[in-house]
Amino acid sequence: MGTEASIKDTAAQLKISEQRARTLCRQGELESRKIGNSWVVLQKSIDTYGLVSGHRIAEDHPAYNVSATARKPIALSFFSGAMGLDLGIEKAGFHVRLACEVDKYCRQTIALNRPDTALLGDINDYAAEDVRRAAGLSVEDDIDLIVGGPPCQAFSTAGKRQGLSDERGNVFLKYLDLALELKPKYLVIENVRGLLSCPMEHRPHHLRGDGFPDLAEDELKGGALNFILRKLDKSGYGYSFNLYNSANFGTPQVRERVIIICSRDGKKPPYLVPTHSQDGVFDLPKWKTLRSCLGNIDKHRHLNFPEKRLKYYRLLKPGQNWRNLPEDLQKEALGKSFYAGGGKTGFLRRLDWKKPSPTLVTHPAMPATDLAHPEEDRPLSIEEYKRIQEFPDSWQLAGPLIQQYKQVGNAVPLSLGAAVGSLVMNLLSGNKVVNFRDFNYSRYRNTSHEEWMCEFRQQISKHNDSCSQQELSLG
Repeated sequence: MGTEASIKDTAAQLKISEQRARTLCRQGELESRKIGNSWVVLQKSIDTYGLVSGHRIAEDHPAYNVSATARKPIALSFFSGAMGLDLGIEKAGFHVRLACEVDKYCRQTIALNRPDTALLGDINDYAAEDVRRAAGLSVEDDIDLIVGGPPCQAFSTAGKRQGLSDERGNVFLKYLDLALELKPKYLVIENVRGLLSCPMEHRPHHLRGDGFPDLAEDELKGGALNFILRKLDKSGYGYSFNLYNSANFGTPQVRERVIIICSRDGKKPPYLVPTHSQDGVFDLPKWKTLRSCLGNIDKHRHLNFPEKRLKYYRLLKPGQNWRNLPEDLQKEALGKSFYAGGGKTGFLRRLDWKKPSPTLVTHPAMPATDLAHPEEDRPLSIEEYKRIQEFPDSWQLAGPLIQQYKQVGNAVPLSLGAAVGSLVMNLLSGNKVVNFRDFNYSRYRNTSHEEWMCEFRQQISKHNDSCSQQELSLG
């Protein structure tokens, strides 16, 4: 039956009492058998339960069984999270040789599902030679692809927009410097929409305007991205970027992310190839709906809405929200928020069976970003979260339920990851990539590489004109 452990050893490994260990055996939580009056427990079951429950820490380790996947193109992953992006590029044919992640629950999830993948922690603790050693790569070995989504809070439109002056922004620069030192054939940077408009350095609003100097180039809208692109230019990498809606790639969810594709050969890579479109344009299938992915789930684990909110949900049909309530109930339900600005579309929101899901958030029961089941009086379950983000049902998530929501809510949908992987795989193979000219990759304007560059140059031109006028007035 493989390596087995006694109850005493099991308790010691999991740091629980022997009585608790026996209870877990009786409940079937640990795979075990009885010999006489004593339990013996399968070691693999102890390892799995320890990672899922948090009783064991996922330690750093090198890649194992490297020879088994030696023929596949090699990918290294940073800020791996629950591995949504990685699963997508695996689907395209890459072998993810290494994952780098600091969050303990994500590390446990990685160790549960990809035990042979090298695991590293805080990116700041490693140099290029450490990464190569962990991945089983020599200095001569070429790396086909490096992917990573550095923490996005520094660029989020919901945050303070500190840009690269934020500590998390510095982690972004560490990722970029490390990746450029490793010199992969292709480098992928994934981030939130806020990256397109965030400054490199943030000047508080009370220090702007009359009586203060004009904004410097790094303080302009988009200054952070411009700084990143300058580093790529100096390194000799070609690049292109766009804001991509995952629904255009087969995800049953409207979720938009900036993806920068960088090429060591200095050439500008093409945009990702869409597989779906909102209205069937370009003869592509229409976006997938929520109903298409939520069938045949046997068991649901979910958070609950407070009773005072359920009172209103019981009056709403699929696809409706607070605006569909009578006005007196709207005011009652939203309180002071009723008189606040903004669309407030996340309040008391039932999802629509006939549309893709809105963007999944890290908590499905927060008042302003509710993600309620279309018909049942509850938030989406973690099993439904996984389906919408396209994780396999068999993908195990570690930690408490709220941490599982966070892991999946922060992930890149697998279809978007697969689109990235497929594009890079075609570029590696020298295959022709289809160009969908004038395709609406996102809901927003001026988000493509060319449009963004044009807009930023206009800002610089205005900035330079303003500086010239100031110099003339001083002269």
